[in-house]
Amino acid sequence: SALYHRQWTPLARHVSRSVERYLKWLGVKTEVFSLGDHRRRMLGPSADLPKDYFSLDNRSPETDELRKKVRLTLEEDVARFFKENRGQVAIYDANNGTKAARIALRQKFEAQGVNVFFIENICDRDDIVEANIRSVKLSSPDYKGWNPEQAVKDYMMRIAEHAKRYETMETSGGPFVKIYNIGERLVVNNIRGYLQSRIVFFLMNVHHKKRTIWFARSGQSDIEHSFKADSDLSPQGIEYAEKLRDFIVSKRRELLEERIKSGEQAAERRLTVWTSARRRCISTARPMAELGYKIVQRQQMYELNPGDVDGLSPEQIRAKFPDEFAKAEMDPYGHRYPRAESYHDLSVRCVWCLFLRDRDTEWSLTTLNGRIRLEPVILELEREPADILFIGHGSVIRCLMAYLQGLTPHEIPKVELRRGDIVQVTPSAYGVKFVNHFFWQ
Repeated sequence: SALYHRQWTPLARHVSRSVERYLKWLGVKTEVFSLGDHRRRMLGPSADLPKDYFSLDNRSPETDELRKKVRLTLEEDVARFFKENRGQVAIYDANNGTKAARIALRQKFEAQGVNVFFIENICDRDDIVEANIRSVKLSSPDYKGWNPEQAVKDYMMRIAEHAKRYETMETSGGPFVKIYNIGERLVVNNIRGYLQSRIVFFLMNVHHKKRTIWFARSGQSDIEHSFKADSDLSPQGIEYAEKLRDFIVSKRRELLEERIKSGEQAAERRLTVWTSARRRCISTARPMAELGYKIVQRQQMYELNPGDVDGLSPEQIRAKFPDEFAKAEMDPYGHRYPRAESYHDLSVRCVWCLFLRDRDTEWSLTTLNGRIRLEPVILELEREPADILFIGHGSVIRCLMAYLQGLTPHEIPKVELRRGDIVQVTPSAYGVKFVNHFFWQ
């Protein structure tokens, strides 16, 4: 078992959720345990708390006892996650800003056979802190119904309180990574094992900038439902591509006007279009290219290879391959038809063996079966600060949307996006917002 604990900054929640999403996509059973969310469930919004709840000095004994109760019950939830739910990674999202608190946390969980790795988020740029508070913390349940300026002032007071006793990580404090200003610089100490290395590599690609991600299917081609036939768009597909361009341009203009009214941002964000290297995807993106948008072709985004069932309808597959069809019904994620790919091959393409040799040994992960086909796309998606429009095949879009939703790999085949729909995705610290639009019949 492994406990990944993030230390306090106003940007750290975004990091916690991003790491959780990535590990779930890899098939690691992961859950974020947020002390703030747990406190709200137990005690209600911050307006209902004792006035000295967030103060580090001169707290009453009753408030100290209340804070201790909240923390202990959350740590009991973490322990149950490992013991009863067979959890693999817990991300403990809390403010342990002192050396003594971190030592106590490490000793407590290592005594339970859990490896502890700290992620320290440090932000020393006032512009990033204030922008983050306005865009993230004002949407926190703690500040629901508050005047925005009062909410900013209140949260800045919380920051000042924590800063009084804050102690940064030291090299003697075990495995940790320090992240400065969400990715400007990383300091890594005593990292152990494959899984911790993967997380550090992932954190090198994370940023805090706001952006919108769009997903749309490619237009109809001259030869449909054929992997081998790399055909161009039909007349209907050409019309579809033009309607897609018109919708994106119009919707982005509308979103820009909303940002200007709110005073958030006055400049239009850059948009990059990502497609596979198949003709129908490239042609669907052509109207966007004619307007000057950058088009990026990615070989990893070609569709799932159906093998011997290429071009067959479900009824034909059932008749020709009854046993294989039954297996696919039982396991739509892991099953592969003869000479085909499964969703497992497409999204992960490796089998993770997770084992713990002893309580002082970090996770050891062995890649048994090839490579991760879509991982470069995932990492580039996290690293890209601009808006992105994905124009792709249904199987690839399922994988990428499942990743952003934080779904497990086995839920990938259930994700749907019809041709004519476009999904607008807005990542934030408190989740990922999905909005479905219809633009073509």
